[in-house]
Formats: sequence, structure tokens, C-alpha cells
Amino acid sequence: MRIVSGIQPTGDLHLGNYLGAIRNWVAMQDEWTAKGATCLYFLADLHAISMPHVPADLSASTRDMVAALVACGIDPDRSVLFNQAQVPAHAELQWLLNGTARTGWLNRMTQWKDKAGKNREGASVALYTYPVLQAADVLLYQATHVPVGEDQKQHLELARDIAQKFNNDFASEDTPVFTLPDPIIPPEAARIMSLRDGSAKMSKSDPSDQSRINLTDDADTIMQKVKKARTDPEPLPSDAAGLADRAEARNLVGIYAAMSGRDVASVLAEFGGQGFGTFKPALGDLLIDRLAPIGARYRELRADRCALDAILARGAQKARVLSRPTLDAAYAALGLVTSA
Repeated sequence: MRIVSGIQPTGDLHLGNYLGAIRNWVAMQDEWTAKGATCLYFLADLHAISMPHVPADLSASTRDMVAALVACGIDPDRSVLFNQAQVPAHAELQWLLNGTARTGWLNRMTQWKDKAGKNREGASVALYTYPVLQAADVLLYQATHVPVGEDQKQHLELARDIAQKFNNDFASEDTPVFTLPDPIIPPEAARIMSLRDGSAKMSKSDPSDQSRINLTDDADTIMQKVKKARTDPEPLPSDAAGLADRAEARNLVGIYAAMSGRDVASVLAEFGGQGFGTFKPALGDLLIDRLAPIGARYRELRADRCALDAILARGAQKARVLSRPTLDAAYAALGLVTSA
């Protein structure tokens, strides 16, 4: 079993990233590596250049993201942690798969439509072919499983379509070049919304820092953001049905439940009937207690650039070894002449 997943190194990791993805990465690492599986987690820096960016900021945020992931519990000795740019096979395989992917498939990608907007002719080619690189990211390692949220299921389906067509066109049924990966959709993956708008996901790209809890925020900042989070004047209900039309209240209760390992019903049994003047400080204290060790470890790691570069270099070396057989098989299947 091989699990592959990536995250763009843009902006600080926030609570939504942690509860929605990173915490599950750590849990999968702990569970599956003990059973002999391989977990590969990469920083998608090649994806980051599909949008306008500042080179110096990308370099810094790549190292910051390594520090954050390790602080959250990703162990470079048990998982393969690396950045795409140090494994050229990602870009090579994307080009090979471009011959198999179809423009009709890419035209249907929701992310392309959303990010390009009305200015599609002004968007980069990299943004358009972004999903093919995502396919290469997982197919390169013969991934059997890929953790995905609802917003990424379409891209994994595309990866499977590309793999299936490549196998059909250039390989035999008995010796396919690519494994078709299956999705892992963690049943308890929390969907964390903005502290300023309960209808929008918590996001690194939101211009307001008040909309999110960064994993690097100190205790005072966390408490201040929680206390200023948008809510309504009504007290908390005694059951989950009472949160149906209260997006901001539902979000804060959901955060408390996710961080405490409880369900919403249990949280409301404790706080139902009480106002946010009581609930928000309790939520702030919980977040501070759980995030403080992560923040402290992050600041320690971030101060040692050489150590961060060494983590990436070790991970990239492992990834290059794992990727080579698949890349060689893809070249051979296509009839391309390469040196031995």
C-alpha cells in the first residue's frame, strides 16, 4: 500500500489545514507505516508557479511548510517528505501524460474554471494543465490510495482516467504501467469555515488574517481571533438541529468538537443554553492548549534552515528512487529511446 498526498507551500498552515488534512496525514502515517505501507507527502512547489508568485516568498514558504508539517507530527524517518522541484520525474511524467490527457477532460475541471475566471486567455498554461501534474504526482509512485477532500475528488477521477487510457493504449492488461489509485476520504475530516464568514472555507488566500487561526499564532492572538469571530446573539442550542441555520455557531461548535475529539451532541450537552461569552473563551483555551506545542516546535524548526533543507534532500532522494521504475516504464511504453 502506498499513500501519496501533497500541499502547496503558500501561506501559513491554518486550523482548517490541520483538522481537514494534516491531522489525518499523521494518523495515516502512524497507522499504515506500522503495517508496512509507504506514506509520501510532498510540497507542491511546481503547482505553486501556476499562479503569479514571488520567488523569494516561495523559497521561504517551502521551508516554513516543512517546519509546520514536522511540528504537526509528520516524521521524516517514517514518511517520505519532499518537495516536487527536487524530483524532476514529476515534471517529466506530466509531459508524457499530456499526450494521453484530453482537452475535453481539462475543460471540465472546476478548479480551472474557478481560478481562471473570465480571463481564461490570460491564465497560464500551467494552471490549465495543473490536473495532469496532479495525476503525475500520484501515478509516479504507483499510489494505491490518495487522501482527498470533496473538492479534490474530480482531480483523482481524472488521474484514474489518464492512467486507464495510458494502460489501454500503451500497455497490456497483464502488465499495466500505472496503478489506478483509490480515494481515501477520512470520515472525520473536519470542514472548517472562516471565522468571519461561516459560509466560506477557512483559507490561506483570504486577505483577512482574522478569518483563520494560523498554526503559528501565539496564545494571545488565538484568543483574540476566537473572541472576535463572527457569531449571532442567540445562546447555543441543546441539540445539533438548532445549528442548522446558524453557520458561524455551527462552525465554532464543530471546531471545538474536532479539537476535543468529541461529537457535536456532546459539546452542546455541555454548552447548550450558554452564550458565546462563555463558549468562546473555552474554545480559545482548548485551541491554545492543543496548538501551543505545535507552534513552539515550529518556531524551533524554522530557525534551522540547514536542518530543513536536509529533511527535504533526504526525502527527495528516497522519492527519486521510488519514482524511477515508473518513469522508465512510461518512457519504454511510449517507444521513446533513452539511455540505459
